Amino acid sequence: MPQPPLPKTKRGRERRERILRAAEKVIGRKGYTDASIADITAEAETALGTFYIYFSSKEDVFTQLVSEMGRMTRAVLARVSAGSRDRLDAERQGLRAFLGFVAERPELYRIVEEARFVNPPAYRDYFSTFAEAYREQLEAASGAGEIAPGDAEVRAWALMGMAKTLGERYVLWSDGTNLDHVADAAWEMIRHGLEVRNG
Repeated sequence: MPQPPLPKTKRGRERRERILRAAEKVIGRKGYTDASIADITAEAETALGTFYIYFSSKEDVFTQLVSEMGRMTRAVLARVSAGSRDRLDAERQGLRAFLGFVAERPELYRIVEEARFVNPPAYRDYFSTFAEAYREQLEAASGAGEIAPGDAEVRAWALMGMAKTLGERYVLWSDGTNLDHVADAAWEMIRHGLEVRNG
C-alpha cells in the first residue's frame, strides 16, 4: 500500500506529529502486536479516520518511528562529535549522549528493538546506515593518528553493540545506576582494552 504524502500545511504537520508521538507511546509500551490504531488515535485525541490521512497502516507508522530514531540518534551524536577534542573523546561523549537519549525516549528505543521481529529490513537498515557513517569516522580518525589502525567495519559494529546492550541494561532495565559512571567505565575499556600492560 502506498504511503500518504507528507502534509504541506502547518496544521497537517502538527497532526501527523501528534499521531507519531502517540504511536511512540502506545507501541513502545504495549508492543506492536497489542497496540491498535484505535489505541493510537485515542492517545492522540483524534478520529480514527484521521490516522489514514497520514499513515497507510500500523506497520507504516511503526517503520516511520524506526527511521525517526535513526535520524535523531545520528543527529545527537553528530553534534557531540563536532564538539569533541578527538575521536576518543567523541566515543566517551557520544556514549553518554546516546544513553541519555535512550533515557529520554525509552519507548522509541523499544520500538527499534522490536523491529527485529516486526520489520527486519527496517531493523537492518537502521543499524547498517549507522554503521557505515561510523566506519567512515573511525577510518578518518585512524588516518589522522587519533586512534590505532584497525578494521573500522568490525570496530563500528562492536562499538554499536556495546552501546545497544548498555542502553538495554542500564536504561530499559534501570536499577538507578549513574549513566555517567556507565559511560566512563565503558570508555575506559574502549580506550585501554582488556589487556594488562606492564610498566
